[in-house]
Amino acid sequence: MIPDNIQIGMETMSNVEELNISDEEQRKGNVTYGIDDIPPWYLCIFMALQHYLTMIGAIVAIPFILCPALCMADTDPDRSNIISTMIFVTGLITWLQATFGCRLPIVQGGTISFLVPTLAILGLPTWKCPEQSVLAGMTPDQRREVWTSRMCELSGAIAVSALFQLIGGYFGIIGSLLRFVTPLTIVPTVALVGLTLFDHAAEAASEQWGIAAGTFILLTIFSQCMGEVKIPTVTWRKSAGLTVIWFPLFKLFPVLLTIVIMWAVCGILTATNVFEAGHPARTDLKINIIEDAPWFRVPYPGQWGAPTVSVAGVLGMLAGVLACTVESISYYPTTARMCG
Repeated sequence: MIPDNIQIGMETMSNVEELNISDEEQRKGNVTYGIDDIPPWYLCIFMALQHYLTMIGAIVAIPFILCPALCMADTDPDRSNIISTMIFVTGLITWLQATFGCRLPIVQGGTISFLVPTLAILGLPTWKCPEQSVLAGMTPDQRREVWTSRMCELSGAIAVSALFQLIGGYFGIIGSLLRFVTPLTIVPTVALVGLTLFDHAAEAASEQWGIAAGTFILLTIFSQCMGEVKIPTVTWRKSAGLTVIWFPLFKLFPVLLTIVIMWAVCGILTATNVFEAGHPARTDLKINIIEDAPWFRVPYPGQWGAPTVSVAGVLGMLAGVLACTVESISYYPTTARMCG
């Protein structure tokens, strides 16, 4: 017969173990791999590629929207340098965040929060692009001088205005404001920032609505409707050899699958000349930018000239700093909760 005190102690330990299990399950949430889990190396490669492809659209979209406002030509090889600079710095800052920062699975890419005031600044009479007839008569060096002067102005405005975010974070001002910032504050702000770029997104999608519609329909089906569908996959294990497992393909790789399928469709339509030369959905449309770009290039501060600072530019960029801060307040805690 077990004494009462021992029996009570065993029940208590059992309750504690159950509580710990439930806490662990609650911490992990609905993610397949927790923040400290290490997936198999081959899955890491594909998931990293998917995360990169998820972000590359947003990273590349910013230069594609920005370059025409900078008065750059469509075939200017410096476009590739701007894109490569953004990708390089994105990787560098993401590595710092994932190694020394809060270690959340977030790619520290470019933000559209700064794009809105940037377009407003470039729309001012001082920085508005000359007429196309004037630009057409310029030499390549003159054309380069036109857009680099604007780039230097934007660089200086962003650098100085970003100091306010740095000061706010260092002295804990942002943390103090969190007591008053609620989802009702965050959601409208982030939504309004995104809606300001709706015209640019609609303009790009309207160049080939079929491909655009196919992309978001497939992405919606894979991520929202087929997340729990698992497919049989052959894998190798040392203990059991070749085995068949049920793999959550659509839950882990909805973006990668969508991009591969739609890119293959565009490639077939390009090869069969269904898309005529110059069609925006052709896979070889801007191949010259890739061909003219250097294989290896390390970006560096001041690569397009010394930044210039103006009061109007800094004040305009402060709106981007405020929007970027609100965005960070929204997606960092959200990602932390999703990752447990």
